[in-house]
Amino acid sequence: MSSKHFVHRFPSVLMAWRNLGRNRVRTALATLGILIGVVAIASLGMATAALQQQATADLQGLSNEVTVSAGPDHSHDGITADQVDDIETVTGDATVVPEKSNVTTLSARNGAETRLRVTALTKADAMYNVSRGQVSNRLRSGALLTESDAERLGLEIGDPVSYNNRLYRIQGILSSSQGFGGGRRELVVPMSAMAEQDHYDSVTVLTTSEQSVESLTTDIESWFNDDDEQIVNVRNFAAVQQNVDSFLGTLQLGLLGIGSISLVVASVAILNVMLMSTVERRGEIGVLRAVGIRRGEVLRMILTEAAFLGVIGGILGVVVSAAIGVVIFEILVGSPLDAFSWQSARYLLYGMGFAVFASVLSGLYPAWKAANERPVEALRE
Repeated sequence: MSSKHFVHRFPSVLMAWRNLGRNRVRTALATLGILIGVVAIASLGMATAALQQQATADLQGLSNEVTVSAGPDHSHDGITADQVDDIETVTGDATVVPEKSNVTTLSARNGAETRLRVTALTKADAMYNVSRGQVSNRLRSGALLTESDAERLGLEIGDPVSYNNRLYRIQGILSSSQGFGGGRRELVVPMSAMAEQDHYDSVTVLTTSEQSVESLTTDIESWFNDDDEQIVNVRNFAAVQQNVDSFLGTLQLGLLGIGSISLVVASVAILNVMLMSTVERRGEIGVLRAVGIRRGEVLRMILTEAAFLGVIGGILGVVVSAAIGVVIFEILVGSPLDAFSWQSARYLLYGMGFAVFASVLSGLYPAWKAANERPVEALRE
């Protein structure tokens, strides 16, 4: 269809576009209001999407873990070796990692000191990831240190650290994202470093892909606990992830509601623009009606003007929101291109759709008023 044929069939579209250009300042202000509303909705939605992605990444490494520790009715201070054997029996193919823990203070040559948790265990390669160096199954005479503490103390791979009057060479630097939130400060040493401790402070069970964390938690509790005694405490992070997702979902709705207020305000501005426009063109609309332009055509012209405002403001708002989203994902996630994944980019579509809908809705009353104006009364003005 040629442009001339399109204009001939839909003259209201051309008239609507020309009418917007008559008062450019008023049109620009209405468009700016729509732009601000779209940015508020889209950027807040993309921010919550980035937070949700980061929280999921933090919890993902813990989603297959079950932690067992001594309960209030346990006869010892920790988990015994026999109970570790029982846990291995109950969990089948899962990886069972008993751990002992303590606290210590590390000192550097420059006098800097830091107090941190010490964990002794075997199967370190199943529990930890390193950003530098390597991690072996049995550390033997090696140790692992968190990245923040290594930087604070000026330690590198191969440097010695002292614990319990024994030296251990740093074998690997733990990734800064290790653990929930990446804020854990820890020194990991071989199990032999705490040989004097008879019991384990906790046991971590790493499930296989075929095993359910919830069912395994129930099996361990059924094995050790009964209605009268709680020998062990068993917990997993599946419920934590559900709670985090629920909280972020609620936060998302709240932020989108706040952003929507901006578009409601913009809609009022559009309503004002359309009303003022119809009042100023009352005589012109009366002439159009007198020469045979039907009510439906006048109605479409005014609604098309409102839709144009929504589309223009929406497009500009989407462009600005996309740029803000890239910055947000770079800061929170470290991957700016993730801003264009569906989980995040859908808020650009939501903002655009809401902008057009709010604009057309705001133009309904001015359009109805203009279309139902009697030509004789309009020409008297």
